[in-house]
Amino acid sequence: MTTTENQKSFFQTTTAKMIMVGILTILLLIPLNYVQDLINERSLRQKDVEKETTEKWGKSVYFYGPILKIPYKDPISKKNEYAYFFPNKLDNKTKTTITKPLQRSIYSSNVFKTEMNFTGNYLKANFDLKNIPSQNIFWDQAKIIIKTTNLKSIKEEVKIKFDNNEYIFEPIHNQKQNDTIESLETAPFNYATSSNYTNFNLNIIYNGSNQIKIIPIGKTTNATMTSNWSSPKFDGNFLPNTKEINAKGFIANWKILHFNRPFSQTYFENLPNLKKYGFSVDFITTVNEYQQNERASKYGFLVIGLTFLIFFLIQSFSKINIHIFQYSMIGIALLMFYTLLIAITEHSSFTFAYSIASISVVLLISLYSISILKNNKFPLLIASSLSILYTFIYVIIQLEDYALLVGSIGLFLILSSVMYISRKIDWK
Repeated sequence: MTTTENQKSFFQTTTAKMIMVGILTILLLIPLNYVQDLINERSLRQKDVEKETTEKWGKSVYFYGPILKIPYKDPISKKNEYAYFFPNKLDNKTKTTITKPLQRSIYSSNVFKTEMNFTGNYLKANFDLKNIPSQNIFWDQAKIIIKTTNLKSIKEEVKIKFDNNEYIFEPIHNQKQNDTIESLETAPFNYATSSNYTNFNLNIIYNGSNQIKIIPIGKTTNATMTSNWSSPKFDGNFLPNTKEINAKGFIANWKILHFNRPFSQTYFENLPNLKKYGFSVDFITTVNEYQQNERASKYGFLVIGLTFLIFFLIQSFSKINIHIFQYSMIGIALLMFYTLLIAITEHSSFTFAYSIASISVVLLISLYSISILKNNKFPLLIASSLSILYTFIYVIIQLEDYALLVGSIGLFLILSSVMYISRKIDWK
């Protein structure tokens, strides 16, 4: 027997065909990787558009205040300084409404409007800790200040009712360009009061996006937030004491006492940055469409491998010869699923895009397999198998907490089925 005959006989063996199909499967990972890069590129473009859009509408909302600010003259240094007093009681009610997503081209951004009401009271300002004599305190130059972000998206004039008087806030712009936190201050007023408690009431309205963060500076802080957003992420230094989330939105309540946090109620000379001690709500999309596309593409190797396995098993049982070129066409058709999916998703929902892309690919491969396998029985099996496979992957993508469990069970069942079906194949 000649060498040529030996080579020819080897390439016709099952082993040789398995090797060629395996090599083709690995080679198809190259265009699959390009598809994943395309998804990442479109996702980054979406984030850029979101950032640009939300900057015009309104960024994240950060609120730190109101704070009573009183100047004094230090008897030792002889310098004019400021004392900062936090409220004795701070009650907050925040109502947030997620508006219709802002659209730009094929991209959209989730934004909100929020109305924040702060009420409470201050104890009478006490300078005894610094031993400041009364004549060194400039009671007639007291102010109320707020530290916040997103000034350009405040929608109404900001006023505070303080000790039965109403004061209007004006912005004090920060000269540090890298610091987004800015200040609002009232005009100076006379705080020479004999009352032990001074009540206040403050309202502020923002356009915003992504997050609301509040610093609990009251000796006792009670906060309630309601919204029509159904997938909030509660974050920050304090989680809600109670919360209720459903399809119509959420309501959350916080109660924070002064000994729950590592800062005091009075500061002299400098007001601290307490951003890391706030509580916040992030208005997130749990799994956006690009994340779903990315997760779907990660199963590309599984889809290609299992589809080739189905054809290989059919070939082994029926003795029908399937050329490596035909395997290549089937592999390219499977890759087209992901380009169709990302393209259609950008103009509709992920579910609709997934349905159209999967039906198109299943039909294409099934019709092509009729000409390869020369009957209708095996193409029907292929169509059924691919439909089950795409449905299985869709279910995994939609799941969050149970995705790994369901995926592992599904793969175990697939492996068991393949082992059972292939047990009678004569590999010789």
